[in-house]
Amino acid sequence: MPFALPRMRFGPFPRFGSRPAAHRGDRLMRMGRGRLGIAIGCFIAVYALIGGRLVQYGLTDLDHAGTYGVNDRILAARPDLIDRRGNLLATDIRVPALYGEPRRIIDPDEAVEALASVLPDVDYQDWHRKLSSGAGFVWLRREITPRQQAEVMALGIPGIGFREETRRFYPGGPTAAHIVGLVNIDNAGTAGIEKYVDDQGLGTLQELGLDQSDALEPVRLSIDTGVQHIVRDELVQAMQRYRAIAAGGVILNAKTGEVVAMVSLPDYDPNNPFNALDKDRLNRMSAGTFEMGSTFKAFTTAMALDSGLVTLESRFDARQPIRYGRFTINDFHAKKRVLSVPETFIYSSNIATAKMAEVVGIDGHRAFLKRLGLLDRMDTQLPEVAKPLEPAEWKQLNSITISFGHGVSTTPLQTAVAAAALVNGGRLIPPSFLPRTETEANALATQVIKAETSAMMRYLFRLNAEQGSGRRATVDGFFVGGKTGTAEKVINGRYSDDHRFNAFLAAFPMDDPEYVVLIIIDEPQPEEGQHSATAGLNAAPTVSRIIGRSVPLLGVEPRYDVTRDALLVSY
Repeated sequence: MPFALPRMRFGPFPRFGSRPAAHRGDRLMRMGRGRLGIAIGCFIAVYALIGGRLVQYGLTDLDHAGTYGVNDRILAARPDLIDRRGNLLATDIRVPALYGEPRRIIDPDEAVEALASVLPDVDYQDWHRKLSSGAGFVWLRREITPRQQAEVMALGIPGIGFREETRRFYPGGPTAAHIVGLVNIDNAGTAGIEKYVDDQGLGTLQELGLDQSDALEPVRLSIDTGVQHIVRDELVQAMQRYRAIAAGGVILNAKTGEVVAMVSLPDYDPNNPFNALDKDRLNRMSAGTFEMGSTFKAFTTAMALDSGLVTLESRFDARQPIRYGRFTINDFHAKKRVLSVPETFIYSSNIATAKMAEVVGIDGHRAFLKRLGLLDRMDTQLPEVAKPLEPAEWKQLNSITISFGHGVSTTPLQTAVAAAALVNGGRLIPPSFLPRTETEANALATQVIKAETSAMMRYLFRLNAEQGSGRRATVDGFFVGGKTGTAEKVINGRYSDDHRFNAFLAAFPMDDPEYVVLIIIDEPQPEEGQHSATAGLNAAPTVSRIIGRSVPLLGVEPRYDVTRDALLVSY
């Protein structure tokens, strides 16, 4: 068959230099498809990455997943805490922690045996369970020593490793435990100023991993480590000397509200806080409420004088006990005569003090204590602050007993804060654990009593130190004044003669008070050779020793040119 060419049609050729429109459209379509393919590829890559990470997290043990979230916080830096002089109270140190990767462990039994040969107190059953779990990551022990780390490394166990953590270190140990507070194993503040710092936003930054630098500014506190040590040392000795179950004390700047020292015993070591949550380790100064006994007579006296219905020359009949229903109110050292206001104060007469409260009335009595902040929860940086307890309804009997310190429970710290207002010219200043100037304090202060009333109270405090129950609190050259408080404790629903809560409230120098000191001693016993355990015999001399040792650090110089009568000139 003869070979034939296929028939082909030829159209007109385009002119030189021109291209048909159909060809240009094809090129644009090809470019569009390419860009679309690139975009689809990018989306696939992104979602593949996300999916891969989700699968990774899904295959990871919960311990492992939690570790890398929590350890962002563990590795994060916390600011140093320093005292008012720059002395270190808390800082970060780096410590190794031991972990295991069970999927890489060849023989869990052999691994546990090897680790037990160099580490103390290995929990065989727990560690074997962890290393046999098949998980991606498990903690074995947090915070091991460098020597232990070296010994474990020398074992060369596959699947056993170390991760560096941040641990909080407190150079002073228990000295300021209840103020500084502590952190938990995950480096989060759980008490004291450590928790306050977290509450100001540090905790949020740590959770986000945004504060892992070491450039955080230190947090300066108002306390003085030297004075803090003195207060704690004297309280430890007082507990031993008087065989008390607890003790506490605070030194407060009367002009700024700064807490210079505060101690509550028994305390704990924040470096090893195994007993920090025990009931007897409560911060009694701010988180415990107590009936403050006769120290409350200072507030009743100030209330009566400030009302204008009572003067220093007023007199009250204390010849007979007060009988109210089945209750009889007597004086501890009854004078059985009419007493002036100064005599009522220095003899600590329950009868005459109750009659002063009657002059003001129930409503006025409660309003005065509320004005001094004694019935409301105190506002300060320390998280551990208790709310005072008062009767649901104030009746005549309540007002009578509260006048001499029974029936209302407050924290010792807020008692000291209210007492500062009695002697500093009548200004109530919120307490602060951070430094504060007098100018800043004045902006926060509230005038709660007249300046004239404050002058009269300074006179009475000094009179009591010279002639009354506060004689053992005096320190030569420093013009100390104060008021004792010996309160019977409630045991099984009844006031007990054998269980006392003692306190001494002091201020110095009384012509222009710079500091207020309050010491409490819980259930003291008579010192050897004595037959009583009143506050004048134990709390007062403890205050004297604390002031005598502290004044050089506080910068208060002795003076011998001040007299008690000069205190009344200002009014």
